[in-house]
This record gives sequence, structure tokens and C-alpha cells, in this order.
Amino acid sequence: MDLKSGYWQIEVDGKDREKTVFVTTDGLSEFKVMPFGLCNVPATFERMMDTVLRGIKWNICLRYLDDIIVYAPNCHEHKFRLRKVLKCIQEAGVTLNSNTFSLGKKKFTILGHLVDQHGIYPDPQKNEDI
Repeated sequence: MDLKSGYWQIEVDGKDREKTVFVTTDGLSEFKVMPFGLCNVPATFERMMDTVLRGIKWNICLRYLDDIIVYAPNCHEHKFRLRKVLKCIQEAGVTLNSNTFSLGKKKFTILGHLVDQHGIYPDPQKNEDI
């Protein structure tokens, strides 16, 4: 699963918006949501997602920034765990990117690695490119 525009799902506190001011030809503007590039945005996003997935991260899912992997030993358990993760995401008001959402994969590529039931390996396509 992939979150839709991850950082932009975090609202900037009203009193901090003036710190995000930028100049355009139309005048001054400020961000209402977390923009890319501010020094503490990744850490703030990490804290938010740790809160969203509190109690289930590492037990039924893994997360790297805005990517979430739900894993299970069988299809029945996977459906149960997936519902649990989706419930946490829904309760937090976080939006997923439906274009990159995939279910029930036994093998997938993430962060330049191929992952399957036997382990994690370098992506063969990346090795071929080198």
C-alpha cells in the first residue's frame, strides 16, 4: 500500500503556517499542509504514521515512509490483518493511493529489492542495469 501524497496529509498548525511563507508574482502564500523540503517534515510524518499503526507495526505490517506492507502466513490471516491495517488508516483519516494498491502478492519489488516467502534479494532488474 502507498499513501496518497503522504506529507500533504498532515496539516500545518495555524500558528506555524507563517513559517512556510513563500513569494509568488501574486503575493505571499503559505502552506496549509506539510510541504516537501522542510527539515522536520520526515520526522513528523514518521511520528504520525507510528501513531496510526501503533500496536500493529512489526507484528502484522511493515512501513517505510509512506509504503505499508501487510504480511501473513496464509490468505485467511492476510485478510484479517489487512482489515486491521485498513481500519487504523481509516480511523486516522489517512488516504491511500488506489493506483499503487495491490493485494495478495507472494512476490513483489520494493526499494530495489525482491521480496518473497523465502527472503529478500537484490532486484535482478537492478543488477542487470548495472
